[in-house]
Amino acid sequence: MNRATWAWCLYDWANSALPTVVTTFVFAAYFAKAVVGDETEGTFLWGQATAAAGLLVAVTGPVLGAVADRAGRRKPWIGGFTLVAVVACVGLWFVAPDRGDIALALGLVIVTTAAFEFASVFYNAMLPDLVAANRLGRVSGWGWGIGFLGGLSALALVLVVFVNPAAAPFGLDKGAAEHIRAAMVAAALWFAVFALPLFLFTGEASGPRQPLAAAARAGLGDLWRTLRTVRRQPQLLRFLLARMAYADGLATLFALGGIYAAGTFAMDFDEIILFAIALNVTAGLGAIAFAWLDDGIGARATIMIALAGLLVAGAAVLSPGDAQHFCEGWLHSLMQANADRTDIKVLSVESLRPLGAQQGAFSGYSFTVAYDE
Repeated sequence: MNRATWAWCLYDWANSALPTVVTTFVFAAYFAKAVVGDETEGTFLWGQATAAAGLLVAVTGPVLGAVADRAGRRKPWIGGFTLVAVVACVGLWFVAPDRGDIALALGLVIVTTAAFEFASVFYNAMLPDLVAANRLGRVSGWGWGIGFLGGLSALALVLVVFVNPAAAPFGLDKGAAEHIRAAMVAAALWFAVFALPLFLFTGEASGPRQPLAAAARAGLGDLWRTLRTVRRQPQLLRFLLARMAYADGLATLFALGGIYAAGTFAMDFDEIILFAIALNVTAGLGAIAFAWLDDGIGARATIMIALAGLLVAGAAVLSPGDAQHFCEGWLHSLMQANADRTDIKVLSVESLRPLGAQQGAFSGYSFTVAYDE
């Protein structure tokens, strides 16, 4: 890979600190156990916040997708949304272990998640301009794999520096959970620092550019035309509905793992982070390995293989057992799920291209993307 492609992949390394440290594991468990004080209620509220962020992304996704395709410049948008995500993540420092901070926590998580997803719209739109079409699956998989290595490294940093030491670093007060809250600041800094190569070493797409307002109007027009004609395109309708259900299942698997581990198996923060590190190892290996398979046999066949493995491993998660059996099942599930997440993006391009009216098709598709991540 050339320098620009490496810089693109490194952004995945950077932004993976947020879903691992904030959305899925450390802050999610802290919110349910310490802020809410009831894992059941905390899980419900966390799910509602995740759904709210997804709805926000779904409503605005078609417009942003059109802007990404038509307005030309993507890095200013990536930079702006990255900055919003970083600032909101730093704001999580102010969420104390007190029920009075529930609204603050959920509001900041919604902003962080939505900004993360908005940045991803423009980030993903860069890839076709960086690599040849026959290498999209491979490079996308490498990006996912590098991202999960980044998430693993960020979690290891949180474990070694903030969670494991008997005495909290930097004079932080463990009684006020400042060591956990400081980990959110560390995750935000991680994102900001490692995102810089994307802005320094990649270029912008060439070709005609539309003004922002015109691109936004075009996006809404594409979406409206798609909704009006989708009944006359049953293949497109089936794809969009199937993709939405498919991504919603994966999103549940990713979003609630940390809270489920904390509530059902009473895992401490250090155990949750070790669990998360193991997940990121298997997920990264799955994303990288299946990326090569994707280029060889195609996205659809690769997804079917990964789904078969996911169903078998998921049965182990649902079967009665102790925390060890839960972790083993979840590890195998995440390896297969991340292969799926890589290949569904490639399959989406392959499925929508023959349908015609590509801009409209992708505007409709962007509604379903909100359920991913």
